[in-house]
Amino acid sequence: MNYLLHLLILFDIYLVVALSLNIIVGYVGLLTLAHAAYFGIGAYTYAVTAMMLDWGFIPAALLAVAIGALLSAMMSVASWRFRGDFFVLISLAIQVMIFAILKNWHDPTQPVGSLSNMTNGDYGLAGIPSPNIFGYVFEDKVAVALLFTAFAIAAVLLSRYLLESPWGRMLRALRDDELAARGLGKNVRVAKVWAVAIACGMAGFAGAMLSSYISFVNPTISDINEAALLLSMIIIGGVGNSFRGPFFGALLLILIPEGLRFVDMPITLAAEMRLMIYGLLLVAFMHWRPQGVAGSSRME
Repeated sequence: MNYLLHLLILFDIYLVVALSLNIIVGYVGLLTLAHAAYFGIGAYTYAVTAMMLDWGFIPAALLAVAIGALLSAMMSVASWRFRGDFFVLISLAIQVMIFAILKNWHDPTQPVGSLSNMTNGDYGLAGIPSPNIFGYVFEDKVAVALLFTAFAIAAVLLSRYLLESPWGRMLRALRDDELAARGLGKNVRVAKVWAVAIACGMAGFAGAMLSSYISFVNPTISDINEAALLLSMIIIGGVGNSFRGPFFGALLLILIPEGLRFVDMPITLAAEMRLMIYGLLLVAFMHWRPQGVAGSSRME
């Protein structure tokens, strides 16, 4: 039972990530590798504020949302003219930069959480408090699963509301024909910035969920492997609809590594096999089914 609850909790977390990434990839039409960076920023923001400042889950997670949204909006303003391969390269540069900061914000001579040793480098931050909401600590797996499922449902409802609203239809217009949207008087720049900020704020919230659950975070949460896994999740699941694609993408992200538990192989090899399987699936879907399992638009 605990194992199934563990899978449900992880699914809830990655569903929120998939929903957020779908806004950028599926509706704005921008392929980004920087999403894992904002996921990691959210995880570290929660860890530092909960451990060092004794904040509860809600204020710490809201700060994670705000930092993720603000940083991504600033990056979006700086790179809004780029599309296609150039935007992918810009997003990769952002991901590498944020990963380097998380990895190197470390001074072993100073206490963990101090201004000069905020992330503790490769060692990461351990002993992160469980979610604490209005004095109630969610330590039991059943309680955490119920809480995170409620968060995931709220993310689904928010995503559907936004993407099926006139704002969401405008994003689809930008994706399909940006020049035509400009000709109709749409403010392309503002729409893109808002979409990226909302999506990365959601990713920051998911990062807070993850670090509060596993009680540990290190820089690998935002490395290039994680970035590729998140992107493959949304491409394999499908883009262009508000729920089905992210749902199947998150489900596959959770089930594939769990299936490797039943294969007799070393743990280190299983980790590499997971990356190889995702890579093969990504190539296969891009070749034979670009719209993914349940997508309504094709990845080009």
